[in-house]
Amino acid sequence: MGLDAPAAEVTITPDEVRRMTLRAQGFLGATSRRGGVAAMLRRVGAVQLDTISVLARSHELVAYARLGAVSRSQIEQAYWHAAKPAAFEYWAHAACVLPIEQWPYFAFRRRALRARGIRWHRSHAETCDKVLARLRAEGPLTATQLGGAKAGGPWWDWSDVKIAVEWLLDTGDVICARRTGWRRVYDLPERVLPGELLNAEPSDPECIAYLAGVATRALGVVTQADLVEYHRLNHLTSEKFQHTRLVADAAQAAGLTPVAIAGPDPARPPAAGWADPVALAQASAAPRGRNRVTLLSPFDSLIWDRKRTRQMFGFEHSLEAYVPKHKRVHGYFTMPLLAGGRLAGRVDPAREGKTLIARKVSLDRASAAEPMAQALREAATWVGCDDVRLEQVEPAAYAPRLAAALART
Repeated sequence: MGLDAPAAEVTITPDEVRRMTLRAQGFLGATSRRGGVAAMLRRVGAVQLDTISVLARSHELVAYARLGAVSRSQIEQAYWHAAKPAAFEYWAHAACVLPIEQWPYFAFRRRALRARGIRWHRSHAETCDKVLARLRAEGPLTATQLGGAKAGGPWWDWSDVKIAVEWLLDTGDVICARRTGWRRVYDLPERVLPGELLNAEPSDPECIAYLAGVATRALGVVTQADLVEYHRLNHLTSEKFQHTRLVADAAQAAGLTPVAIAGPDPARPPAAGWADPVALAQASAAPRGRNRVTLLSPFDSLIWDRKRTRQMFGFEHSLEAYVPKHKRVHGYFTMPLLAGGRLAGRVDPAREGKTLIARKVSLDRASAAEPMAQALREAATWVGCDDVRLEQVEPAAYAPRLAAALART
């Protein structure tokens, strides 16, 4: 997609990009905690789901990183069990929890999938009809209640019922606005959504304009690549999204401000992009607010775009959970340390009874020992551990300082 935005009058420095993003994501300033989990979800626009649970599941870690020691039951309540449905699951950056008001604006993806006719498995119309009939007659059901999710083979060997209900989810004929015991609960949209959301059918350009605004408010400032990646607008869409000016037009329609984004190399020309007008106004003021010190889920929206993470923080981030153990560099579920508005290290945690085990800690500098100790102790307390045990620390010369800092917390 070519970028054909108006000429930018404002140039954003790398430090301003970083601060704008931290504030937008809820890691800088006291106001970021207002409104609790529900407000946090609206702020970031999408919270990625994943099955891995080490300290907690990723969607819980995302809330904890921003809000502090909010209880895990409170997080689950806000996502899945609010008095009125406040969120739903769908395909955005990946499988994500999304604010309920975003439902109409994924119509572009639902239409594209329906036109394609398949995503992963070929569904059968007869099975889809049976699933819908049962949901109408019996109310919300899990895949197990519908007849079982597995066909007997590996995890991706879905039963016909699971294939059918996931296809109906893809196309919007069913919705998931609740989980129970990590199982999706499928329901009919008309039983979940208020009329104004259920009956809205925005055009593809309207959908992309809305999501462009969501992504830019969530990041503060974006290049075109950032904007597309946040909801992966070039995935599960019709082919035309990759070859037209739709994204640039969407940015203009969303009321975003064209800016030039300077990179870390002053010899290279700034990149064209857009800023959230509110974030841009805040960026021109003197920096205010306290930075969070916390461990991040590897699926956190602050860092899920590896290229942006590298450019903004000079930090190489990757998930090694699916890498053979002997080939891992940092560990199974490595959690970056955010401290002072920088990524200053990482840890591969585990739990053993009431002990949080830091299997491998990597620190970028000696002064990161104190914030790492603070982050480890706070995370341990949050998940009900009363002790922290260090195993491997790199560089090894930093181990005594980290152990001493941990003893003081």
